[in-house]
Amino acid sequence: MDISLDLTVAWALLLAFAVYVYVVLDGFDLGIGILYPAFPAKEDRDLMMNTVAPVWDGNETWLVLGGGGLFAAFPLAYAIIMPALYPPIIAMLLALVFRGVAFEFRWRANSAFTRRFWDWAFIGGSTVAALAQGITLGALLQGIDVDGRQYGGGWWDWLTPFTVICGLAVVAGYGLLGACWLNWKTSGELRDKSRRIARLLGFVTVGFIGIVSLWTPFLEAAYFQRWFAWPEILQVSPIPVLVAGFIVLLARELYNEANDWMPFVLVLGLFGLCFVGLGVSMWPYVIPTEVTIYDAASPYKSQLFMFVGAVVLVPLILGYTAYAYYVFRGKMEKGEGYH
Repeated sequence: MDISLDLTVAWALLLAFAVYVYVVLDGFDLGIGILYPAFPAKEDRDLMMNTVAPVWDGNETWLVLGGGGLFAAFPLAYAIIMPALYPPIIAMLLALVFRGVAFEFRWRANSAFTRRFWDWAFIGGSTVAALAQGITLGALLQGIDVDGRQYGGGWWDWLTPFTVICGLAVVAGYGLLGACWLNWKTSGELRDKSRRIARLLGFVTVGFIGIVSLWTPFLEAAYFQRWFAWPEILQVSPIPVLVAGFIVLLARELYNEANDWMPFVLVLGLFGLCFVGLGVSMWPYVIPTEVTIYDAASPYKSQLFMFVGAVVLVPLILGYTAYAYYVFRGKMEKGEGYH
């Protein structure tokens, strides 16, 4: 394999990393909004929002990096994926905008009615964004109709039972992340209730992981070959074994109150293994099973120029993100916060 192909792989791994970091970081603050209906008291909602207020907008940096990187490094894939998935992607972006507005405007609400309005805007924006992200993932995984070098399908091809299940799975998963975050960052009754919700959503999320994992190999013959054919099954078998191990550890830690941070870390690991499984299914396709990363790649010099910038930019983003979390570490109490 020559150096240009190695650079293409490097870009694919970089974009996969950016998407994963976005999912786990923005996932828990979207999860806060998803969990809002379970915490009707104003002081609880204020505290929940204050746990993510210093970091939530920085978390979305990774979404910009992933989308921009796809456009720059794999323009053909971008040109095919966007027309195929315009409805869920536009819904996601509008929901994120509406949620961001609600995040700030609820603090300026001067009446109970307007505060409730912005609370429900925050709930709706968070839930719709999570649902749209899951549907987008499911639509990509089930395959996109490609005609030559453009999208060849219809307006509603993205909407299937499989994509809806993927959307609901992401909503449940983000809710679990949010509950584990609150378990880590709060104390008292709010923390106890968050842990109980995490136990319930952990069960639901694991159920969705099982459904999607068993459904996916039957979407494409290549998926089935990758997961169940011999000897490929030996190569991928550590993934479901590790997933089962993380599920057992998570179940144990959700009933162990010694380490409030451990359930959150275990959920991050569980999501990471799910991402690895997704990569195993799709590799080396960026649009299964039509367009490979090599087919969609931009010219070598373009990739090289952008990669030099990424080598500088990504560590800076990681650095200021880690510093922000370090500065705002520790549990928060009612009456404390960013606002």
